[in-house]
Amino acid sequence: MKTLEFKTNINCGGCIKSVSGFLNDVPQIENWKVDTDNPDKILTVTGENITAEIIIDTVYDAGFDIEQLTANS
Repeated sequence: MKTLEFKTNINCGGCIKSVSGFLNDVPQIENWKVDTDNPDKILTVTGENITAEIIIDTVYDAGFDIEQLTANS
């Protein structure tokens, strides 16, 4: 299982709702969450065979900004 973290501008429930369909359609993602209480609006994604590029492209497609913070395996 791989975990990736990203700084985003997904900052409210409406934003989460907007990005949900995009992230839920990525088969490699097993779980994801956004910490909207964190000033950096941290998106944490876990799954098998996920890459930062897949997540970044998906979030950009949903209309949000994203920047990778860490890459943990």
